[in-house]
Amino acid sequence: MLLHNSVDTDPRNKDLKSIYIYEAPVRLWHWVMFIAIAVLIVTGLLIAYPPPSTNGEASAHFMFGYIRFAHFTAGYTLAVSWLLRIYWAFVGNDYSRQLFLVPIFNRIWWQEFLYDVKSYLFLHVREIKYSGHNPMAQAAMAFMFTPAAFFMMITGFAMYSEGAGKGSWSDKVFGWVIPLFGQSQDVHTWHHLCMWVIVMFVIVHTYMVMRQDVTTRESIVSTMVSGYRTFKD
Repeated sequence: MLLHNSVDTDPRNKDLKSIYIYEAPVRLWHWVMFIAIAVLIVTGLLIAYPPPSTNGEASAHFMFGYIRFAHFTAGYTLAVSWLLRIYWAFVGNDYSRQLFLVPIFNRIWWQEFLYDVKSYLFLHVREIKYSGHNPMAQAAMAFMFTPAAFFMMITGFAMYSEGAGKGSWSDKVFGWVIPLFGQSQDVHTWHHLCMWVIVMFVIVHTYMVMRQDVTTRESIVSTMVSGYRTFKD
């Protein structure tokens, strides 16, 4: 069975049944991102659409404070994990760099990308086995998820700087964002809209990995747990 990959196309891989793909830091980053994004989406929706007021004095309740705290904590976690993920792209294996190095000038990569699109639409039967990300998943991560995640972090810390106040680290680093967009509400609106981009990515990503696990003869979900991708005859 020939093993294809847009980054690693060494024909010596053709006889391999199991390949170590994702190192522990990459797997940890993936699941930390999963939890952080889930918390951010839920708390973000609660911030955008606050629940009804509670009974009694406001001083007796801190529900919204807990929601904001969870949102800010998940935001910091997201930002730090991305910094560590960028670092690991330099020191990790070749597969750790696939998220950032997309061979868009490689003709074979585009051919496999188009083939993958047809495959996900069930227009092809023959399977192509990839040792790392397939071209469609690689493109989705690099051109949809990654820019959206960075946009959310930049706009998020810009809004956070309003509460932190003038002269805070967030104001010094991200204070330019609000004037760039015009006003605070504009930043809130774009931040909220970009959240739905990430929600759509999560839905598509879940479909893609579950479909591959069910319809192909290679491990997908378990690979992000063990690090090994297994190919069946």
